[in-house]
Amino acid sequence: MKKFMFVSVLAVAAVSVSFGQAKPAPKAPTSVKCAVMTSESVNIAKATKEKMFADYKGRRYFFCCGGCPGAFKADPAKFAKGPSIPTPKAPKKKV
Repeated sequence: MKKFMFVSVLAVAAVSVSFGQAKPAPKAPTSVKCAVMTSESVNIAKATKEKMFADYKGRRYFFCCGGCPGAFKADPAKFAKGPSIPTPKAPKKKV
């Protein structure tokens, strides 16, 4: 009986410790598939710098080439189920 109680206390202690640890935040993706040509991977930082993206209904869609933004803008609802990330919040302006 004493062994059972001892093992039970150890088990409870182990569970308590494991629940107290915070999980690391998920890393932001560095690439995403093109919203139009979903077989093409796009570097998010490079596409952002080159303005190869469009925002639509709270999501940001990235493009692999110059032809994709026009196709997306002509019918964004058609491509809205494609790969995207949440639209980043604009940085606060300094007064």
